Amino acid sequence: MAGNSKRQGAIRKQKKGATVGSGGQRRKALEGKGPTPRAEERKGHPAARRAAAAARRDTKRGPSRDRASDGELLVGRNPVAEALRAKIPATALYLAQGLDSDERVTEAIRLASNRNLALMEVSRAELDRRTGGILHQGIALQVPPFAYHSLPDLLAVAVESASAPLLVALDGVTDPRNLGAVIRSAVAFGAHGVVVPERRAAGVTATAWRTSAGTAARLPVAQVTNLVRALKECREAGMFVLGLDADGTTSLDDLVMAAEPLVVVVGSEGRGLSRLVGETCDLTVSIPMSEAAESLNASVAAAVTLAEVARRRRLA
Repeated sequence: MAGNSKRQGAIRKQKKGATVGSGGQRRKALEGKGPTPRAEERKGHPAARRAAAAARRDTKRGPSRDRASDGELLVGRNPVAEALRAKIPATALYLAQGLDSDERVTEAIRLASNRNLALMEVSRAELDRRTGGILHQGIALQVPPFAYHSLPDLLAVAVESASAPLLVALDGVTDPRNLGAVIRSAVAFGAHGVVVPERRAAGVTATAWRTSAGTAARLPVAQVTNLVRALKECREAGMFVLGLDADGTTSLDDLVMAAEPLVVVVGSEGRGLSRLVGETCDLTVSIPMSEAAESLNASVAAAVTLAEVARRRRLA
């Protein structure tokens, strides 16, 4: 019979779709499964595997891990020892395994122990990873984000000092190594503080800390939203604003106002002083040099100028 045939294809299959007594399966199917989960939440997805691996790394790194929210790692034997001497806030001291100790390392360990800081011994490879591969000399200090001063506080420190006020302002200097070198020179030649803009400029990062050889712990740095406005505030406080410019109207050799309250403004590595900052300066000064050299690095120009100002003040 037609309905009982055993040959292939002769058996009628049941049609797809809901059947009587399906228990509401069709209604549940129409409800859907909700929004598509993020890639990181899908089991087996590459993004989920990467997120899980990152979580495992964070767990191994512990509470003092070097994340941006926790601050940065200050590296190098001189900067670390100097920072601990200055009692800057810190959370942990990292030491590479098998470290060849010297008096700076010994002092750093002693100072960190006296402050009950965590002493973390890690492999050199791990310290390389944490510091991004920069030269760390086997030692690193976990420091919180740098605490900037306000401009009024900086002016108060300068005005109340025994010597004539001297500040350094940076206009668009974006290399943190230059900032660190300027801070070091400012300390060496008696400046009372440094002023940096918030935007399009280097801040006091771990790199700047290291280049300053730890002197950033001893010099207040103010971060301002508008450098032109800040320079005008300095002028209102009775300071002369002196801008370094290769085409300056006055040679550094002829600087007669060195003993006056000064703000030395250093331009960016490439374009020098911006137009508005240049117009705000009371005087622009050029550094005499050989014709074989077109310009000086921003930090070198600052050091030469500050050294000349200090020399003239000693002779005044």
